Amino acid sequence: MCDDAGAHEPYNLTTPAAVRRYREIHAAAAIRRRAGGEYLTDEERAGLEAAAVVDLDDLIEDPIPLIPVAQLYRRDVPDFVGPDGTDLLQVLWCPVDHADRDYNPRVFLFWRDSAAIGPVLEAPPEPSVISKLYLPVPCVVHPEQVREYQYADLLPDDLCERLDEWDDDEDDDRPNYQEDLSLAPGWKVGGFANWSLTDPYPMNCAVCGTTQKLIFTAGSVDSYGSWRPIEDAPDASPDTVKVQIGRGYSLYTFYCPASFDHPPATAMQ
Repeated sequence: MCDDAGAHEPYNLTTPAAVRRYREIHAAAAIRRRAGGEYLTDEERAGLEAAAVVDLDDLIEDPIPLIPVAQLYRRDVPDFVGPDGTDLLQVLWCPVDHADRDYNPRVFLFWRDSAAIGPVLEAPPEPSVISKLYLPVPCVVHPEQVREYQYADLLPDDLCERLDEWDDDEDDDRPNYQEDLSLAPGWKVGGFANWSLTDPYPMNCAVCGTTQKLIFTAGSVDSYGSWRPIEDAPDASPDTVKVQIGRGYSLYTFYCPASFDHPPATAMQ
């Protein structure tokens, strides 16, 4: 539960059921349109309009159950980091905007020993109010390891100058270091953050001041797109998770390497 009610902001509020119904309606409408039919029926439009005018502001004053975002096992993630004796990282967030998190969801990290987990709830508690942007579509992930290189402005000055000389903005067929060769887009574990929105700023632990490291990224397809497996159909949407950060950015979560008990920090870029 997130009991930080004083920081909850009343933006884009809805319910999980309304978000799922919205997605069902638009998925059915897309199929109908491809077949030459009407995109939305009058009944569907009425249902969407009714869901949009519900007043839920009072509900953000109560503790809000957290939403599962990712569950990652050490056996699947080569760069897995966590306390000794743990093999499972669970990423959850409070699914409304937080004023003290630059109007993003508040992220929680839980490291666990999967062998010690007892009975699992068949129906986890669901929040009565969420932002329409922060309800992930459940899916299975198949991690693939790639090599990343640091954001250009954080490289040594001489190396950054060499990269500027090497990049050729006039040749569209030639890859660019910042956009094509350094940072993977989309959801990922580890790697480096892309600071193109604000330029880099320090991510230091609020408890001990240690420089934090990137551990998890939640992406929006609208920002830099997302890599798709070659097995997927070329016309399939890469937006399988249906999460949007801000106007289509990524939410980077950092952990403190001095202590896993220290709270994580986030940055939207």
